[in-house]
Amino acid sequence: MAAFARNQWYVAAYGREVGRELFARTVLGEPIVFYRTESGEVTALADRCVHRRYPLSESRLDGDKIICGYHGFTYDRAGSCVAVPGQKRIPRTARVPSYPVVEQDSFVWVWIGDRDLADPAAIPRAPWLADPNYTTVSGMEPLAARYELLVDNLLDLSHETYLHGGYIGTPEVAETPITTEVDEDRGIIYVSRHMADAECPTFYAKSTGIEGRITRWQDIEYHPPCLYLLHSRIAPVGVLPNDDGTDPDGFHVEVVYAITPETEHSTHDFWAVARDFALEDQGVSDFLAENNRTVVLQDVRALDILERVIATEPEGYQELSVNIDTGGLAARRILAKLAAS
Repeated sequence: MAAFARNQWYVAAYGREVGRELFARTVLGEPIVFYRTESGEVTALADRCVHRRYPLSESRLDGDKIICGYHGFTYDRAGSCVAVPGQKRIPRTARVPSYPVVEQDSFVWVWIGDRDLADPAAIPRAPWLADPNYTTVSGMEPLAARYELLVDNLLDLSHETYLHGGYIGTPEVAETPITTEVDEDRGIIYVSRHMADAECPTFYAKSTGIEGRITRWQDIEYHPPCLYLLHSRIAPVGVLPNDDGTDPDGFHVEVVYAITPETEHSTHDFWAVARDFALEDQGVSDFLAENNRTVVLQDVRALDILERVIATEPEGYQELSVNIDTGGLAARRILAKLAAS
């Protein structure tokens, strides 16, 4: 099994996915069942009955308790068994693990490691996803590849030119140098690419209505292990923010990815696109949702292929890294440090 950073928060679901129906998802190799209590709080338990391992997600709710669909063992929201068929005595070990959960910024976050270390204040924020001043489209795609490949992909956006041409990629993305900074104390990686005069890709031309060339900024902020933020600014060429930092003439898109390992070789690829323009325009929302999902699926296909390639390569194979990889290499180092600790 891969050395995951277990004492970290990971996105397990969108809040909209979890309701009064039992909902199964695997995080870091741990099968988990989620549900909302009658008061609306999200609960997360190990998805395996202590008796004969039957998935609790294939069982049923009775109030806030889960009754196992195989032999009827009943568990409360803390994971304690409160009823055993055919006997009054409940074995002392009859309980399943429960996991700390926090619902924030439209995501359900789960803590897989030592629950005494679970600090909700440590969860990184993506406030645009729940901000009425932004309109958001979102989804999730399963990735049949290790999560590190998605981290590499997102921290090197030069691939947009080649993999996503016709959607978000233009020649300038690959041609423009990046700057990379690492906040070692906070463990955050920043990668920026500012294009002063670039072709306007279809993704932004049709959503903003801009005609002609643009000033395009891509400012990445990666919070290992799970949350990736891309602060994207689009404006006509020469239109820059005001000296006081206000930017009324720019279009702002916050692209959010939650990168959650499912297993050693599979990943939950959560994506969201929040915008501060055309807030009530359903046509723009539909366009961005369809086009961003297409882009995500292009990444999924490429990374699924890459995972299969890695599985067949000889031991000790050495890849080549160049300037565009500085963000990804920093992420690898920090992820390894988190896993080791």
